Amino acid sequence: MDYIKKLSRFIIPYKKFGYLNIFFNVLYALFSTLAMVALMPMINVLFGETERLNVKPVYNGIREIKPYAEDYLNYFVTTTNDSEGPQRTLLYMIMLIISLFLLKNIFNYLALFFITFLRNGVLKDLRDSIYNKVLTLPISYYSEKKKGDIIARISGDVNEVKNSLLAVLELIVKEPLTIVFAIVTMFTISVKLTIFVFIFIPIAGLIISRIGKSLKKKSSRVQTEQGVFLSTLEETLSGLKVIKGFNSEAHFNKKFQDSTTRFYNFSNKLLNRQNLASPASEFLGIATIAALLWYGGSMVLIENSLSGGAFITYMALAYQILTPAKAISKASYKVKAGNAAADRVLEIIETPSVLEDKPNAKVKTNFNSALHLNNISFKYEDDLVLKNFTLQVPKGKSVALVGQSGSGKSTIANLVTRFYDVNEGSIQIDDDNIKDITKHSLRNLMGLVTQDSILFNDSIKNNILLGKENATDEEIIDALKIANAWEFVKDLPKGIETNIGDSGNKLSGGQKQRLSIARAVLKNPPIMILDEATSALDTESERLVQDALENMMKNRTSIVIAHRLSTIQNADQIVVMQKGEIAEQGTHAELIAKNGVYRKLVDMQSFE
Repeated sequence: MDYIKKLSRFIIPYKKFGYLNIFFNVLYALFSTLAMVALMPMINVLFGETERLNVKPVYNGIREIKPYAEDYLNYFVTTTNDSEGPQRTLLYMIMLIISLFLLKNIFNYLALFFITFLRNGVLKDLRDSIYNKVLTLPISYYSEKKKGDIIARISGDVNEVKNSLLAVLELIVKEPLTIVFAIVTMFTISVKLTIFVFIFIPIAGLIISRIGKSLKKKSSRVQTEQGVFLSTLEETLSGLKVIKGFNSEAHFNKKFQDSTTRFYNFSNKLLNRQNLASPASEFLGIATIAALLWYGGSMVLIENSLSGGAFITYMALAYQILTPAKAISKASYKVKAGNAAADRVLEIIETPSVLEDKPNAKVKTNFNSALHLNNISFKYEDDLVLKNFTLQVPKGKSVALVGQSGSGKSTIANLVTRFYDVNEGSIQIDDDNIKDITKHSLRNLMGLVTQDSILFNDSIKNNILLGKENATDEEIIDALKIANAWEFVKDLPKGIETNIGDSGNKLSGGQKQRLSIARAVLKNPPIMILDEATSALDTESERLVQDALENMMKNRTSIVIAHRLSTIQNADQIVVMQKGEIAEQGTHAELIAKNGVYRKLVDMQSFE
């Protein structure tokens, strides 16, 4: 149960519900035992075994509570039999038993009622914490993790932890107390018989513990495999066009079925091990009851050292131990399964982010002079993508980065926006190192338009509002006009309220890109980063998007990463990159005149 300590910060806000659960579980355990003990006087009344007592007993303190209770009950039965008859006495005994059982079940309900708030509260907070961590972890983290596995952890694993929380409280409070109260009462009825029972308990416990020994490992394999097939499903939904286009349905079908088959086999082993707990503990309990019948029966019939009523009550108490014992064995399995799930959940929550803001990071709200990249080097894995790269982007100027694929252009965008940190050198806005600025304020100064138009399954309005949450409809329409997007949005059935489907798939590539530009326009940041914003478009869409980009870039500092050189000929400076280094730089005319790398790239695209 180590994970309970690790999850304590999620449990503490709901601790009052835990205390109330414990309180009512104590009452439940107490009244469970009292309800069974109440059987004894009823049986004694039925068989006329009640000791006659006509003098009301005197209470002499807590130490004498047991004989006082017995004497008072015998006095009550004797006087009631004499005054109202044995049938009325039996009715009173039955009413007492019904009342005790009613109270027992009321307390059980109240215990479950309060624990519900703790379990669901922890579930909510765990999911919120994981989702927040998903948002704050660097992008590099997700290049190594499968999305489906993370989805499995935030759904299935967290749910498993929630279920195990109830099992923990059953394991440490409800069921053990029920057993303790029952055993204490059994000792008061017959010490000799109770010692005989204890011979069987260690044997039963050893067998049950052997059954559950490997449960955590089996549960972990099930949860991991669930992550695998959810990842396959997520990849299938994302890449359905490619799968169908390459007739790869059979390949992906086999991949998914292989995973579900493993999940099937792991689940069978896990559930069969869990299912063994209940019948094993019940059989061991019945074996104990059988031994009790033989040994206790001889005490009643041969030794006459135990009354019939006391023996039947004792048997009821012994059988009552079976239910919580079975519950404890089941709960211990749930705890082990919850432990495995908690390990997977906590792995994400406790993953440190390499891009955390410094404790004294400053909030930067303006951009005054220039963006500086000072002798930076960077690598994703082993090989350097950028080597001693230096660049200055003055305020109000546009700088274009061109070069072949793999030359490091998009890496510049990732580093400037601090999706990754440089390995060497520094990036500064004005005189501030971006590592000394909060990420939130840094990205507030920047607008980003990527090659892939990332839109969400929502209305056009809500997609654009990501740029400025409190913008009016008029501001949204103005941004759409600057992005050359209003011309198609105004003709849609619901205008800006039109839902654009998953990833904006109801729109064409050019339309999606213009919405991405409108989102950046609405944000109105001082620095704009355009990462191959037109490379995936046809000629007509490119012209519309290019016009939109030029509208947006007026009097704005811009870093333009371009594959199509026709889109950057008006840039104030063009930087030609080769293998992470600057090959040459200058204006379009200057670079053409140099007749170097840039000229070759231009000629390859048949543009002069």
